[in-house]
Amino acid sequence: MNRTYKIIAVDMDGTLLKSDKTIHEDTIRDMQAAVEKGVWIVYCTGRALSEMQSYFEVLPMVRYAVCYSGAIVYDCMENKCLCRSEIGQEYIGKIIETAKKYKAMLHFMTEEESIVAASDVTHMNDFCMSVYQALFDKVTRKVADMEAEGKLHDSIAKINVYFRSSKEREEGFEELRKLPLTIAFAEESGLEMTAEHVTKAAGLESLAAYLNVPMKQIAGIGDADNDREMLNEVGFSVAMGNAGEDIKELCDFVTADNDHNGVGEAIRYIVEKL
Repeated sequence: MNRTYKIIAVDMDGTLLKSDKTIHEDTIRDMQAAVEKGVWIVYCTGRALSEMQSYFEVLPMVRYAVCYSGAIVYDCMENKCLCRSEIGQEYIGKIIETAKKYKAMLHFMTEEESIVAASDVTHMNDFCMSVYQALFDKVTRKVADMEAEGKLHDSIAKINVYFRSSKEREEGFEELRKLPLTIAFAEESGLEMTAEHVTKAAGLESLAAYLNVPMKQIAGIGDADNDREMLNEVGFSVAMGNAGEDIKELCDFVTADNDHNGVGEAIRYIVEKL
């Protein structure tokens, strides 16, 4: 039995999930086979728990999740948080101020909820996020005033801001980059923000310590900017075929794209050949 890599950390959007946000049936088969051989398959995603629940049912073999881009590490079987690090109230106001300036869409992600403005969620195409329209319609709590909502929280696990263009994202980033936060580019025009030093890599390190597995015995699979640190820290890194060239260049292996079981191909390579 191959024991070189004991954990395989898998990003979701653009990686585990196909373009239609479903999971390839062959990927499910390949994940189950790896788990049966003693390998932990772990979500390593920017998603909130509320956005993952339907996948827990499809993939009951996946016990642990590094979610909210590393802000929360979660045991999906026991439904408990293993560790957390959140954005404090002192920075929430500045993020809201910048979003208002650009008429951008705010998205608060707490352990319990995914929260958006009712006035924004009806036209997500304006924020280059139409692919998530159905998901947001289903799982988010819609509020009238995100500024007022922000004042109700002492801290928030993750805050996303979806701008109307990549140009406005760049401008918004310049206004926010000096805050002690971790900021990553996401999708076509979004910024993902977590507390300082919070990344998928840091969350994965916390889970690795919990499971007593060294980082060199972890493989990671991803496709985007917010996967970069995770891919740099693991013992074996895999880029999806649909990843940008910069992500492919930093990885040890390039697999098929997310619509053609790239995750399954990578898992089989890691488990059977390394």
